Amino acid sequence: MKLNPNEIRDVIKLLEAGKPLPDEYRFKLFEDKREVELVWNGKTNEVTNIVLPFQTIEQIDEPRAENTNDTKSQLTLFDSDQRGRQVKGWTNKLIWGDNKLILSSLKNGPLREQIESNGGIKLIYIDPPFDVGADFSMNIEIGDEQFIKQPTVLEELAYRDTWGKGSDSFIAMIYERLVLMHDLLANDGSIYVHCDWRVSAYMKIILDEIFGEDNFRNEIIWQRTSARSDSETYNHIHDTLFFYSKNIDNIIWNKQYTEQSESYISNFFRYSDSKGRYRLIYPLLPGRRVGKTGVAWKGIDPNRYGKHWRYTVDKLNELERNDLIYWPKKGGLPGIKKYLEDNKGRLLQTLWTDISPVAGSAKENEGYPTQKPVSLIERIVIASSNTDDIVADFFSGSGTMMAVAEKLGRKWIGSDLGKFSIHTTRKRMISVQRELKNHGFDYRAFEILNLGKYERQLYIGMNLNLAEDDQQKQLTRKESDFVNLILKAYKAEIASGFQHFEGKKNNRLVAIGPINLPVGRDFIHELLKEALSKKLTKIDVLAFEFEMGLFPNIQEEAKDKGVDLGLKYIPRDVFDKRAIDKNQVVFHDVAFIEVKPLIKGKTIAIELTDFSVFYNQDTIANVESDLKNGGSKILVDNGKIIKVTKDKNGITERTILTKKWTDWIDYWAVDFDFENKKEIIRIKKEDGDDFEEVWTGDYIFENEWQSFRTKKNRSIELKSIFHECQKGKRKIAVKVVDIFGNDTMKVIEVNI
Repeated sequence: MKLNPNEIRDVIKLLEAGKPLPDEYRFKLFEDKREVELVWNGKTNEVTNIVLPFQTIEQIDEPRAENTNDTKSQLTLFDSDQRGRQVKGWTNKLIWGDNKLILSSLKNGPLREQIESNGGIKLIYIDPPFDVGADFSMNIEIGDEQFIKQPTVLEELAYRDTWGKGSDSFIAMIYERLVLMHDLLANDGSIYVHCDWRVSAYMKIILDEIFGEDNFRNEIIWQRTSARSDSETYNHIHDTLFFYSKNIDNIIWNKQYTEQSESYISNFFRYSDSKGRYRLIYPLLPGRRVGKTGVAWKGIDPNRYGKHWRYTVDKLNELERNDLIYWPKKGGLPGIKKYLEDNKGRLLQTLWTDISPVAGSAKENEGYPTQKPVSLIERIVIASSNTDDIVADFFSGSGTMMAVAEKLGRKWIGSDLGKFSIHTTRKRMISVQRELKNHGFDYRAFEILNLGKYERQLYIGMNLNLAEDDQQKQLTRKESDFVNLILKAYKAEIASGFQHFEGKKNNRLVAIGPINLPVGRDFIHELLKEALSKKLTKIDVLAFEFEMGLFPNIQEEAKDKGVDLGLKYIPRDVFDKRAIDKNQVVFHDVAFIEVKPLIKGKTIAIELTDFSVFYNQDTIANVESDLKNGGSKILVDNGKIIKVTKDKNGITERTILTKKWTDWIDYWAVDFDFENKKEIIRIKKEDGDDFEEVWTGDYIFENEWQSFRTKKNRSIELKSIFHECQKGKRKIAVKVVDIFGNDTMKVIEVNI
């Protein structure tokens, strides 16, 4: 510290007055060897180290059986049980949730050991949300119409955390995650960060700081579109990919080539014979040599020209025997033939102009707004990983990285906050499995995970950088405001004397889930424990989002304990004061499934007979009042998607687009032996750093048969194949995912 007495006096005065210090004192008070550093509002070196257990929601070990014979015991490439399910070896992982918590739990939790035993993560590619105007809204196809699904509250909060304070928010978000990714990478691993002109300048400095300037490998320019003339400035037609390694001396690198242009071929491969087109390479290289390349060959002494042969004399003789030496008819130095078919192409450079964006009609198009082309990701995966390596994408979107990795024989980890993204990727990966199976190629099982056992501070969006006393004050204030808002919208009164219940409506106690996390089993188990201790028989749980695979098991568990458990979604309208004042806020129930088992001898099939949802998005009154003449808009009202149109005279017309209950179904699957596989999680022991295995009391849904809509094929089957089973009682689970990406499950008991 280099302060003179006057500066020390000024610092003390400023601190006592509660005023900020001028920037110049930052460098005088704290020694920092970095000459250039990116500074933003809220910058901190603190990185989360929270460890949450990963809960397995679903496992897909193989594509669906197409006929009953396929449901018999099968042999697979991996060690399997009698059902043909993979039980040993690496299982690919698709994780739903906040990637900051996922990365921290991977880095510090028990899965780290599994990752390291498989060689570590060799490659990370991320395409973070660098477009400040983008959000989590999605286009949903309903017949010939498209409906814009608004983001969930959790997704909206994530968007606000990313862009709420402009670039400061984005930098703070991505910085902490990149620090965690750097730690997770194997020593010979690499990372590619995809961005554009909006954040590329910040991103380069952040990556230099985290990975080190010496580990910067390339700035790759991808021309994603052709030239346009719709702007008063130079049009933005490219994205940037920053390529860094973890270590300067240890990196996986596989050279890649691109095809030579027609003009290059015509200019250089000017000769031809019976073997094809070829070019001539000059046989000498600069400088005299006294070794095997400096001796005379065929009467020609290279030293006479002040040079040496490109190859040894033995190699030149071999080339001549293979007719790869060209002798000019007029005499002189020979040429070495290089045939076009042996040419690997042009070594790939940093300007990529040969990859087009995903076209609307392309087979790979998943209808995802930020989807990147398969060929782009293939190039990255091939260059910076090898077969059986683990690759990862923690902003996985439509799952392109996962699909490419599976086809190229890589192991993979993917994660995303959007439930619709996870669902899109699930369908895509099942399609990849089917394709690989049909062609006789290998494929791996994958599982869908989410995080459980959240800390209380995470429920309400605490600022963990505050002092402990200030944290407690903020927590109390935020919880009170949040609870009062929800209870008022639900028309419930405040209840006191309970640990977990905040309100009461009629004869039912009301508990409210967190604002920024899904309600999971641990949350509800605490409610049930209190309900039983106080002899409560009717409770409602209100939540913005529920954990995947939560119901109906949790309701059945509550029912067995004598508790009537109601689960209701909190609508987005809860934050609209006008909607609350007009009593327009509707808390809708979770979806409802009806199925029918069809038993034939030792086989059973499942028929889907009914499916009900109760969503709301916007109101008919609001849409009709805001709609201009000649316009139209689609909304959701109590489980029906309705198109409202207003003609040029102001007369409105309503058309129900979801005419049948099947219109709501995007995907459904069957586990023909549901209680076959217990869900085991590893949690840290209270008395140390070791982990122990604990059964959650639940079972993993093993996806054995499924039917789903694709962009090309909008039809869906309503009856599964007949599946061969052993005689006796068993439980069968049926999972349905609606067009919004929300899942519901029903478990039935049958006797075969």
